[in-house]
Amino acid sequence: MQASDIARVEAYLRQTLATDRINIEAPKTRGRSVEVRAGREFLGTLHRDDEDGEVSFSLHITILEEDLPEIAQPQTARRR
Repeated sequence: MQASDIARVEAYLRQTLATDRINIEAPKTRGRSVEVRAGREFLGTLHRDDEDGEVSFSLHITILEEDLPEIAQPQTARRR
């Protein structure tokens, strides 16, 4: 993926998600995944698809269960 692609996608995500915390860096080794982060937190990987002359980008977000917060279960209504 070209540096210009990365910069454009990063700008798009920052504007769309209304945060400057989104960072996308080119991998240091060719052929490695392009990682997307919010600050220091890894969000997922970015992929470029060039099919039939149309270019698109996909962001695969990975959420580990251990990173999810606990949510209180709603109490059921009592019948009178």
